[in-house]
Amino acid sequence: MLIKVINPNTTASMTEKIGESARVVAAVGTIIDAANPSMGPASIESHYEEALAVPGLLEEIAKGEQDGVDGYVIACFGDPGLDAARELASGPVVAIAEAGMKVATYLGRGFTVVTTLERTIGRAWDLAAHYGVKNACRGVRACEIPVLQLEIPGSAARAVITAECARAVAEDGCDVIVLGCAGMADLAVEISRRIGVPVVDGVAAATTMVQSLVSMGLTTSTRCEFAPPRAKDVRGLLRDFALT
Repeated sequence: MLIKVINPNTTASMTEKIGESARVVAAVGTIIDAANPSMGPASIESHYEEALAVPGLLEEIAKGEQDGVDGYVIACFGDPGLDAARELASGPVVAIAEAGMKVATYLGRGFTVVTTLERTIGRAWDLAAHYGVKNACRGVRACEIPVLQLEIPGSAARAVITAECARAVAEDGCDVIVLGCAGMADLAVEISRRIGVPVVDGVAAATTMVQSLVSMGLTTSTRCEFAPPRAKDVRGLLRDFALT
């Protein structure tokens, strides 16, 4: 089984970290191909940057289809381009916010998302509602840590995130923490050990979901909404994205 884990931003060091987190939960015989686009923002912390990331993400999906990929993980907590990716991919596509939040509901009565910047809180709440788990979400907390700070060796980010997770358990009445950034993927085990509750890394959760769906022979339905888009004229900078 070949699973492509796509970091939609262009920061290679984060892609390496994400790939390692996926490989930890990969079954024997599952190959993880971690990739990021060659075009797009270095990190995704706004609606604008999310929109800019989608063409590069879709380009990586198209490459995966040529390479015989069995399923895909979108490794950004805003879940950018998820619906479009499902229209293009022949195998299942799972994004990390959806996976992380849904897995959290299997582990406790309520969860809190601990994310990076305050400006991303609204997006996390929107996704919780969209995925049908808003009633289980006890809160969304920001650490005011830019995504790229997570890539700096010796950064205080690890301690700040751990402290915010502990406050969430004490103040929100949550049983589970969901880490709200793919760049936090390597922190889940350590934070869980320190604060005494399950901490869900969406990269690991999405990888195991894709792995299970492929094993069951299941993929996205093409009956209606997620059928491949019709071929049409595409002009300008995006002309190479036209489907034939």
